[in-house]
Amino acid sequence: MKVTRALISVSNKIGLDRFARSLADRGVEIISTGGTAAFLKENGIDVIPVDQVTGFPEILDGRVKTLHPNIHAGLLADRDNHQHMLTLKEKGIKPIDMVVVNLYPFEEVANRRGVTEEEIIENIDIGGPTIVRAASKNFKHVAVVTDPHRYEKVMTEMGANDNQLSLETLRELATQAFHTIAHYDFVIANWFSEGVGDFPPYMLLDFEKMQDLRYGENPHQRAAYYAEVNARRHLLSRVTQLHGAELSFNNLLDLNAARDLLREFSLPAAAIIKHGNPCGVAVAEEIGVACRKALAADPVSAFGSVVVLNRIVDEDLAKTLAKKFIEVLFAPGFVSEAVEILTKKEHIRLLVNEERRKVVSGERDYRRVNGGLLVQDKDSGVDERDTMEVVTKRHPTEKEWGDSLFGWRVAKHVRSNAIVITNELATVGIGAGQMSRVDSMNIALDKSLGELKGASVASDAFFPFTDALDLAIPKGITCVIQPGGSKRDEEVVKLCEKHDIAMIFTKARHFLH
Repeated sequence: MKVTRALISVSNKIGLDRFARSLADRGVEIISTGGTAAFLKENGIDVIPVDQVTGFPEILDGRVKTLHPNIHAGLLADRDNHQHMLTLKEKGIKPIDMVVVNLYPFEEVANRRGVTEEEIIENIDIGGPTIVRAASKNFKHVAVVTDPHRYEKVMTEMGANDNQLSLETLRELATQAFHTIAHYDFVIANWFSEGVGDFPPYMLLDFEKMQDLRYGENPHQRAAYYAEVNARRHLLSRVTQLHGAELSFNNLLDLNAARDLLREFSLPAAAIIKHGNPCGVAVAEEIGVACRKALAADPVSAFGSVVVLNRIVDEDLAKTLAKKFIEVLFAPGFVSEAVEILTKKEHIRLLVNEERRKVVSGERDYRRVNGGLLVQDKDSGVDERDTMEVVTKRHPTEKEWGDSLFGWRVAKHVRSNAIVITNELATVGIGAGQMSRVDSMNIALDKSLGELKGASVASDAFFPFTDALDLAIPKGITCVIQPGGSKRDEEVVKLCEKHDIAMIFTKARHFLH
């Protein structure tokens, strides 16, 4: 399709002067509106004002300017349909071969602080989406450019092909254009829905593919990674891979679990994730100490794991990690010596995290179910010590408080039923994903390998009976942290009193299914 006549009407004028000049230099006639026409004239580009084409002035403060048959017939006429072309000739309407349109910045304005509802409403574009939709429907005969990043490719192709664009390019442009207006309407619809309530009658989600994956959870399943469009941050935003094979579906699941867990801590911290559950977590004054303690918590399970750190990896720590089989190592940076050491291992994936933007409050958690979606607030809050209650006569020591609060934060990220045993700000045993809290306790105790003198136990939900603690008390635990709220709380507290064990009620539960 050869471009001879273009309609340009944009809000975002980045790169437009160069693109429009390229069109004009190739003999393309340019029609334009309001501010865009003024911008092009200021840059020495000849334009035909849209009101000369419509024979009707822009009215209602610009709300109506392109909504006219002389514009839309020129966009929608099927050039292969003789009757369509005859109608254009009879009405004196010239075809339009290209539209360059981006829309009023509704999303940007709606996200500003202190903006009025009237300002937001005025940024709902009407003519722009209508033009884009019309041109996209007729994509075989009209090029529709909605993204300034496309300017260079379009100019290059036209320059090499006597102003012509291939059907493949036209379809590609239309695909992006339809997504552009779909996302635009999605943002507006969700803005209106926010006025209805936190969980409105309708919910729209919009995602963009970031990369294809080799396969899903298993080799027979196809997979890809999508990020939410215009989200402030996502799992791989500002993440650079320095080394190793491409990330897998399971790598990303484990990376997500580890990153969520590490958000809990500001001190140097290490989290080791395997199959969605932490198998070792620790904090310390120095990242090397934290990482070694986390690895020591369950070295067998750490084989083939995802390791996430919140401090830069130095040479000494790299030497330790190089002795382990690690699928993914994720950190805010690596010194050059560490990179040299770790890249000698062919399969380790080294990821640098340069994301410093904070998570937006009020995040939602989405879970797919058959034919639907479960939506809830993300369990991202931090339970503080001053909201908790010590329910035994003996109060925890500061060391026990530290271990208990640490274990409580870890337990939030362990699949229910969750039991986390901690000592010296490191996990020493984790029981995850069992149907019985007793079974989870048994697993955590087995992982802890022996005596637990001075250790603390965290449980993501209350103890309905004393049976799980009956197993742990002989091992030497001295403090228990749990939500409380069972009908048998009194029995559980009495058991702790009997053995001089401190017990803390958090008054909050953290199931993770």
